[in-house]
Amino acid sequence: MPKMKTSRAAAKRFKLTGTGKLKRNKAYKRHILTKKSTKNKRNLRHAVMTDETNVKNMKKILPYL
Repeated sequence: MPKMKTSRAAAKRFKLTGTGKLKRNKAYKRHILTKKSTKNKRNLRHAVMTDETNVKNMKKILPYL
């Protein structure tokens, strides 16, 4: 059986924590920042854990993570 391929797009966006959870960065912080409040932009800086509803699919496209 051939090797499974990792989705390179997902590999660049997700990291595995020590406990096995998937960490991701938040969206909406690249452009059009003038209309966003300072508080909102500050909260977008921090990484968050991927929601449990998406973890099964993410682990499928990241077999060697």
